[in-house]
Formats: sequence, C-alpha cells, structure tokens
Amino acid sequence: MRLFSSILLAIARLAANAWAADELVLVRSHEAGAVAYVLTTGGGTPAYAVILMPGGNGILGPRMTNGRLSMQAGDNFLIRSRALFASGPFVAASTDATSSPERILAIAGDLRDRFGPLEVYVIGTSRSTESTMALSAPLDGKVAGFVHSSSMSAISGFDTRPFTSRHLIVLHRGDVCRVTLPSAGEAAHRKFGTELIEMDGGKAIGPDCEAFSHHGYNGVEAETVEKIKAWILAGQ
Repeated sequence: MRLFSSILLAIARLAANAWAADELVLVRSHEAGAVAYVLTTGGGTPAYAVILMPGGNGILGPRMTNGRLSMQAGDNFLIRSRALFASGPFVAASTDATSSPERILAIAGDLRDRFGPLEVYVIGTSRSTESTMALSAPLDGKVAGFVHSSSMSAISGFDTRPFTSRHLIVLHRGDVCRVTLPSAGEAAHRKFGTELIEMDGGKAIGPDCEAFSHHGYNGVEAETVEKIKAWILAGQ
C-alpha cells in the first residue's frame, strides 16, 4: 500500500509539472512600485491563490534571459513545488520574500484582476517565515491566511489567537536546522492552538538548513503540498 501511494504521488508530481505553465508578471502600483512575480497556472478554474516566498536571502529575482524565464532560489522547497501548488482550483505566485503589505496586496490585486474573486494565502518557509509573521498584523483580514513552514524559532512565541486570518504551521520532524527546530512550531501549537501539520520521511541530502535536507521536505514535497492545500480547502 505504501509503495502504491508513493507511485500515485510520483504520477501526480509529474502530471502537475507537465500541465503547469509559468509566466513572468510585473505589477506596478502607486504604493508598492514595481513588483515582479512568477505566475504558475495549472489549467483549472482558480478559486484560491498562494503567494510563495523562498527562504534563505529571500531573493527570487525572476527575469527573462534570452527569451527564457530564469530565477534564483529555484531549489527552494516552495519554489520547486510551485507546479504542485498550482493544480486544481489553485494558482501560485512566486515572489521575493517581503514584509511589505503593499507588495503582497499588489500581487493579490493583480491575481484577482486576472481570475476574479480568490482566497489568497501567503506562504513562507524558513527565513521567509519572518515575513509571514511580520505581515500577519497588517494583512489580517485582507488575505485568507498564512502558512509558516520550517518556521524560524520565533514562531514559538507567535500568538495567532488575535487574528481573523487563518494560520498554519508546517514542520518536518527530522528538521535539524539549528534556527528552525520542530520544537518551536510544536510549542506554538501547544500554547496558542495554531494549527499544525507535521511531516516525516523523505531523504536528507546536504547541509541541515538547505533545500534538500528534511528542512526542505526533500522527497515528501507532494505529500506536504497536498496537506497544505487540504487545510486551505477545509477553511471554506
């Protein structure tokens, strides 16, 4: 049964990558200036949008080079999984990590201009959870929710109870990155009741805090994304 499930998940991952399409978008707004993002669509009728921000230095820097889309942080868990996020009733917008609510609202507004009403969720991982936490107050009620994955240790004291927007913590039990220990997310769940998804399995390769360790959900990307999307869908 486990093998069969793994085969199905692998097929789902291949199908998502085959059908998803990327487009470089540049939004200009009076408040935020020029904001670039990568729009990934999977061919469905969108009802939800996820805005994905990479960890590390947070720079995606999408651009066209010789007619082809290129970007930094392509190995980051969220960025390499954007096609998985963009399947079904979802679209994905990948952008630089930011603590500017105006930049997030510029992207959300552009997505709604393109697709009509959308429930928008902002998702960060590792260092970009500093941004998701910082954005939570100014964007409360203006976006549907936030997902904090492989969160920085400050999540342990991050009280989500006063907020209207939904919040989810995602962690990998095997994450040994010294600044994103799973115990911090577990503590927030116990203290504040913030909803929690705990992952296991996969394969850790390379440095503890990099993209292909357990910190980056290597080998369990599809399962992790599906659980996040199921949580989003359950909010309706």
